Amino acid sequence: MSLVRPFDKLPTLNSAAILLVGTDERRQQQLAEAILKEKKNFKINIHVATSLPLPAERDHVRPRINLIAFMINMQSKHSLRNVEASLSHIDANFFLGKVCFLITGVGRMNHCSVEMNAVRKLGNLYCSPVLFCELDDEKRKTCCRRATNGTGPEDRPQAGHRRGTPAVAAALHVQRKKHGRVLSAGAPAAAHPLGSSCAPQFGDH
Repeated sequence: MSLVRPFDKLPTLNSAAILLVGTDERRQQQLAEAILKEKKNFKINIHVATSLPLPAERDHVRPRINLIAFMINMQSKHSLRNVEASLSHIDANFFLGKVCFLITGVGRMNHCSVEMNAVRKLGNLYCSPVLFCELDDEKRKTCCRRATNGTGPEDRPQAGHRRGTPAVAAALHVQRKKHGRVLSAGAPAAAHPLGSSCAPQFGDH
């Protein structure tokens, strides 16, 4: 097993890679498809893993990871424990703006088994944004950022995902890898003005 590091590989021009870590494969799939539907002029690859560490034997073919999103289901204490255990397997440099905690199941707060303070403390401890989102309702998929210190006001939810073009949807394909599924979408030939450092952003980092 290998430690995931943010700068151990050279970046790929006009390309970005996101790693989604969580126990709920259905919500990982929903989020990945929504991201890939977004209009963009660079290539994006989404890697999906249940937990960390990643298998060391796949390290030589694994691209440089630009962002890690840890997904926590408010209805599952196991998902929280899984994320807490996985955090020790990434390099500390990832916490300089390359990690976020994505909280799902917030639309059914009366059925939550994970305390809100637990996810807020996690964000504070690792200096990373905590994002609350709703993925179950196709008509109102939203994502908003809540202050991780637990004292600031919550931002108003904004439309999280736009409908993608048929060309982007057709480019979506799923490959089964030993370390998890990989989803990727092609991009137009035009280069992104910010180059390969411009990765998809879930929050203010």
